[in-house]
Amino acid sequence: MKANPAMMAAIEAPNLSFAWLEHGFGLRDSTPPPALTTVKQIHSARVLDACGRKGEQIGEGDAIISAEPGVAIAVRTADCVPILIADSRTRMIACVHAGWRGTAANIVGATIREMQSRGSRAEDLSVAIGPSIGSCCYEVGPDVAQHFQAWRPDATALDVRLDLPAINEAQLREAGVRQIWKSGECTYCRPDRFYSFRREKEQAGRMLSFVNRVA
Repeated sequence: MKANPAMMAAIEAPNLSFAWLEHGFGLRDSTPPPALTTVKQIHSARVLDACGRKGEQIGEGDAIISAEPGVAIAVRTADCVPILIADSRTRMIACVHAGWRGTAANIVGATIREMQSRGSRAEDLSVAIGPSIGSCCYEVGPDVAQHFQAWRPDATALDVRLDLPAINEAQLREAGVRQIWKSGECTYCRPDRFYSFRREKEQAGRMLSFVNRVA
């Protein structure tokens, strides 16, 4: 289903085009739908359940799951990786905010495990990885890069550019997910489309990406 008309200028993932689903990766000029359920993002691997919590900030964490129709869930990003997940069989949905700390803690793997504990199967999951800072622009120090050796076995100490979307994709594949789409757009490279904390510092706004089971 097309994203909610209120979500103007949002990016839609082709692998999430289910009739029972609304979704969108927000741009800097997007207007989000009303009554979104969110979390206080803390760069963790904590996954919260939004059941019965429509239009609330439900606690501290960086991923939200829901199996309830009409509970639209969302995360805010400005360089971190937004990830939307839909189960084609159970219609459970999830959204994930994966910064470098959350990625290092494998938050997307934790989200998949939480969904599996509620009846999902990896082979039924479709996952969309939205715009984030790309490896072209994301240079980090060795103290950060060392957290990713498990997913960058060929990297050297001098290789300090991180590809967070690719690492999250690798973690999804480790969890058994195969239906994965990536936007490929870099938030730092496109000031006309995206906010970027690395580019704009404290002046950066946030894009809001959401997923909603409508039936």
